[in-house]
Amino acid sequence: MDRIRGEGKEVFGVLAGSSLFFLVLFVSFLFGGGLPALCRLPLSEFLFGLRWAPEETPASYGILPMIAGTGLVTGGAVLLAAPLGILAAVYIKEYCSPRFAELYRGMLAVLAGIPSVVYGFFGMLVLVPGIRSWLGGTGNSLLAAILLLAFMLLPTVTEISGSALAEVPAEWPLGARALGAGKIRAIFFVELPAAAKGLRTGVLLAVSRAMGETMAVSMVAGNQARLPGGLLDGVRTLTSGIAMEMGYAAGLHRQVLYAMGMVLLGFMILAGMIWRKRK
Repeated sequence: MDRIRGEGKEVFGVLAGSSLFFLVLFVSFLFGGGLPALCRLPLSEFLFGLRWAPEETPASYGILPMIAGTGLVTGGAVLLAAPLGILAAVYIKEYCSPRFAELYRGMLAVLAGIPSVVYGFFGMLVLVPGIRSWLGGTGNSLLAAILLLAFMLLPTVTEISGSALAEVPAEWPLGARALGAGKIRAIFFVELPAAAKGLRTGVLLAVSRAMGETMAVSMVAGNQARLPGGLLDGVRTLTSGIAMEMGYAAGLHRQVLYAMGMVLLGFMILAGMIWRKRK
């Protein structure tokens, strides 16, 4: 038995070490490609420059419009998807019949598994023309990206929120009801605070996915590397900029795209650190 335990410890140690190895390899690859650009460009010009024109002479590599586009699209989508997903999870747990709740969860699983390019086609064929008809503009806009991404995030937030609510002991809301609290009050003042840790995890995963989403956002956002003046203006995110230009970029241009990946990684690490502090 001790021998089996020892062998199991070695196997799991190797697996854990391999995960760390691949993480270090990925970060080294990213920094190896991006650091030369940061050494050649002023950091203020790179992070806060408003002009992105790598093909012109002289070239400009300001990524602030893409940072702003990433933040606006991510923030808007999460602000829509998080409360809707949490409330949907509450509805499934508290108000649905078991049969309908199972059907609802199955539909969420299907939605979560749909490839992002399919969502992108839906946005191009339905969402963009709808915005163009009802609100004007080209339809390819910040608003289209926010709405489409919120729809993509909704299944993830709902599933994780439902799992968090299921971990709350049934006696807690029942105790609140016994003390005179109504059902709504018990939900909002007992169940949701008790499940706060799991709910924050769902929101963090939504933020991470929103920041990393490329294809669907690229298909509806307009891909204009400039600061948007409103919801109907086109935007470009960091991931879209990398995906669109990596195929033909060379020299400093290619190094800057790696540096953009470093910036995106930094934002994701920052989001994780904030979550861990609130944990």
